[in-house]
Amino acid sequence: MTNDLRPRIRALLHATSALLLGMSVRAESAPQPNIVFLFSDDHAPHAIGAYEGWLAGVDPTPAIDDLAADGMLFRNSFCTNSICGPSRAVIITGKHSHKNGFMNNGNNFDGSQQTFPKLLQKAGYETAVLGKWHLKSDPQGFDLWKILPGQGLYYNPDLKTPEGKITIEGHCTDIVTDIAVDWLKSGRDKNKPFLLMCQHKAPHRNWMPAARHLSLYADMEMPEPPTLFDQWEDNASPAHWQELEIDGHMHLNLDLFYKLRPEDDYSSVKSDRSAWVNLKRMTEGQKKAWYAHYEPLDRDLEKRQLSGKELVRWKYQRYVKNYLRCVRGVDESVARVRQTLKELGLEKNTIVVYSSDQGFYIGDHGWYDKRWMYEESFQMPLIISWPGVTKPGSTSDLMVQNIDYAETFLEAAGAPIPSDMQGMSLVPLLRGESPDYWRKALYYHYYEYPSVHMVPRQNGIRTERYKLINFYEFGEEELYDLENDPDELTNLASNPEYAGKLAELRGRLQGLVEKYEDDTVTDKKPEAWIQEMRTQQYRVEDKL
Repeated sequence: MTNDLRPRIRALLHATSALLLGMSVRAESAPQPNIVFLFSDDHAPHAIGAYEGWLAGVDPTPAIDDLAADGMLFRNSFCTNSICGPSRAVIITGKHSHKNGFMNNGNNFDGSQQTFPKLLQKAGYETAVLGKWHLKSDPQGFDLWKILPGQGLYYNPDLKTPEGKITIEGHCTDIVTDIAVDWLKSGRDKNKPFLLMCQHKAPHRNWMPAARHLSLYADMEMPEPPTLFDQWEDNASPAHWQELEIDGHMHLNLDLFYKLRPEDDYSSVKSDRSAWVNLKRMTEGQKKAWYAHYEPLDRDLEKRQLSGKELVRWKYQRYVKNYLRCVRGVDESVARVRQTLKELGLEKNTIVVYSSDQGFYIGDHGWYDKRWMYEESFQMPLIISWPGVTKPGSTSDLMVQNIDYAETFLEAAGAPIPSDMQGMSLVPLLRGESPDYWRKALYYHYYEYPSVHMVPRQNGIRTERYKLINFYEFGEEELYDLENDPDELTNLASNPEYAGKLAELRGRLQGLVEKYEDDTVTDKKPEAWIQEMRTQQYRVEDKL
């Protein structure tokens, strides 16, 4: 028996015994737990107080912090592909992007395939998904679905339902929460356990907060990330022609609302125009509140005549405040849903999960958006409360990924875990265990290139201490010692002292490629193609 097989066999035996034990105990003492999956878009862990990042001091998430105090916070939680749709496809299938077929946002999810909501239905659960779906095809495996078309809008959004499209006045985060609360109170079958997936657009671009939050943080000077003015001096060459810089790519009008008016014409601007489109749909009352907040700030900017680093700092301040205002709406949603569970007497038998589809750059490295394997976009929040099972205020430092969620929900429900799922159930961790078979490395693969933001294709491996990123189409690599260089500023790939470590990680990365049967990694592209990519600008409008 090879050493490679032993951890897998131990994991299988442990999962089988845990499943049988869990089913036996549940049959004797407790019903199947309800599962409430609260999910946001682009919420970076360092914008959550409980994660104690550089934004924690502004108290961005009191309700999410309370959830962490009642459950387990995963400090080393990561995605497999840092972009919205693919992350969601990984979560519901328990399979890497190349296996579930949804590798980038241009794909169409094959809803006929195996997903954990379908398997929960077979196990007796009623299932509902509300809010952002972002997989193009209509949801399958849900008794109720009301979803945003595409990215959705912040104000007065449309929602797709099996009966057709509806439009609801209000702010999107509040609307999705209202529907979730109503379903919990009066829409579900009270004789069945349930899965509720309450999925928010916020805090996705263009960061349009609810009117009540516009003045939040207005008198505060937000802390700056230490890498705000990073020049990517030690990165591989693609980092120098990306298109996600606060300085060069964040649009003053469309992203930061400076003098943004619906009567102006932005139809030919190659940028995300959703804020302009959404402003046109606002009610007169919504516009009045919007202008009352931004017009004085716009006049002040005109007087100051900023440029260079000072303009970047101004853009950062407006951006981070709007981002965190959107986060506050999500945080209030978490509080409302948990309060509803308590009012209905459901909190003791309900697993509550908070997560987001990936991390995000909030000025880190001078950027916004995600996609890279660098920590800020690779890491994702994960907080789980399971009363009676998970110790309140506990943490886990073991490396977990969104590929593990499906298996976790299935085991918690006492449902079989299909052998073709590629993740690992977190149930042992939630019970306070630290299994010796747990993974020692993570696999990552991002595909969407050339495309919006011009972040290159990359796969890579992350261990507890080191990270190797392979920009395979460019034939370039980056190697980081995360213990001594947590901001990933010093690329060690060409350092002869790390030649042995580089070779080791290359071998381990190839082992993960083979383990997960990833046949999508290609050879280096011709030099002419590489030179073309260095000069190409690939801005595209969002399709709304």
